[in-house]
Amino acid sequence: MIQVIQAHNVSLADLEARFGLQQTESEDFFTEWLDTLPEITDLEKQDLDRIKLHFIRLVKRPPLSEETVKLVILSPLLNLAGFYDEPFYMRGEESIEISAEDEGEIIRGRIDILVIQEQFWLLVIESKRSSFSLLEAVPQALVYMLANPNQDKPTFGLVTNGSDFIFLKLNKVNQPKYAMSDQFTLLKRESELYQVLSVLKNLSQSLS
Repeated sequence: MIQVIQAHNVSLADLEARFGLQQTESEDFFTEWLDTLPEITDLEKQDLDRIKLHFIRLVKRPPLSEETVKLVILSPLLNLAGFYDEPFYMRGEESIEISAEDEGEIIRGRIDILVIQEQFWLLVIESKRSSFSLLEAVPQALVYMLANPNQDKPTFGLVTNGSDFIFLKLNKVNQPKYAMSDQFTLLKRESELYQVLSVLKNLSQSLS
């Protein structure tokens, strides 16, 4: 009998054991968040400052749900980064399942936001409520990225709880490997939301 496991119950250790997933610290592996990044315009900075104000205002009246995080934070960020424009299109709540060979198990879940270009998964986004630790969301995002049917190109991911952001990159060629960016936060006096948009714009421009 095949056992079904929900993606949110999977740990990094599970993914390492089932799929041979490895984390790499090589700086050459995930350069998309480190290389020369696009400039943020003054108008974009105004939009980002407004996003931050909206989030801070909502945090004062908890709880802040995943749907609110997507509406107030992710949607305007993706719009500013160009992911609502050609050649990209988006899907929400996309169901996936993956299985390791001879394991007799299926991991099943639903991606919050999936950005696609010509049938290639480019960006998998997992949002969580504001009280949720991002490190708990990373394995779930990696499950969805591993489910990408395209084996030849890397998949990028973003996990956020509204206030904090971590980018992910997964390459499944030969052995699946992944890397994480630093954690960005909009709660600092000098908000790092500018850097988050800059990385998103860099991904949008390089993948289009």
